[in-house]
Amino acid sequence: MTARPNTHEASANLVSAPLTLSDIGASVRFGLGQFRAMPLISAAFAALFVAIGVLMYAVLEFGQIAPMSLSLAGGFMLVGPALLVGFFSLSDKLRKARHVGFADIWEGFRRMPRGGWVVSFVCGLLFLIWITDAGILYGFMVGRESFGFLRLLRIEGIVVNYAAYSAIMGAVLAFILFTVSAFSIPLIYDRRAQLVSGVVASVRAVFGHFGVMMCWALLLSAVIIVSALLLPLLLVTLPVMAYASRELYLRAFPTADGPYGA
Repeated sequence: MTARPNTHEASANLVSAPLTLSDIGASVRFGLGQFRAMPLISAAFAALFVAIGVLMYAVLEFGQIAPMSLSLAGGFMLVGPALLVGFFSLSDKLRKARHVGFADIWEGFRRMPRGGWVVSFVCGLLFLIWITDAGILYGFMVGRESFGFLRLLRIEGIVVNYAAYSAIMGAVLAFILFTVSAFSIPLIYDRRAQLVSGVVASVRAVFGHFGVMMCWALLLSAVIIVSALLLPLLLVTLPVMAYASRELYLRAFPTADGPYGA
């Protein structure tokens, strides 16, 4: 097996390659191809998050605060980066034409270095801040009115206003987190960078290819948020976009022999 490069040497050379819109299209096609190659295990892993979503939506329905589902769906983008490493492990095994199994999902989480968990902790912290702020905004704009999911389908003005203001509020957090985590988590996962060098490389790559990366962020957000609202879609879109993000990262930071690790 090819030896891994020294982390300090590798992090010194973390300059992203040029990215274009065609790279986004190619990455999504690659993600679809990987999903088709292992649909059952991909959907099974995604089903865990669908089940959590169903439980959350049941709580919202019970509490008659269904408009908060819009905030939860948007907030999924804040915790999403911390969930990707299981898909990374599956993707890397398939790239190397190896048999994939459920143990590979756990292996992805097990081999994540400490720096990756620090970024994941920040993701979770920002999610809590986002939900708290959205709850405060909900109290001011909607108050104690009973809103089940059936009433939510009427698309009333009060809900539209709440969704608009909460989206503006959440967009700032989402942008910061996307800039920090877009490439830092895969770089740390592959042991090509440590925490600080990975975050710096991610920020530089995002701002260095700002137009392309904002298009990717908007596409990723739209697909995942819509899927989080229509939960069964997440069984397909979550793994597809996870595999696509892995491919886009490898296009931005290519390696001589593919992803590191077993």
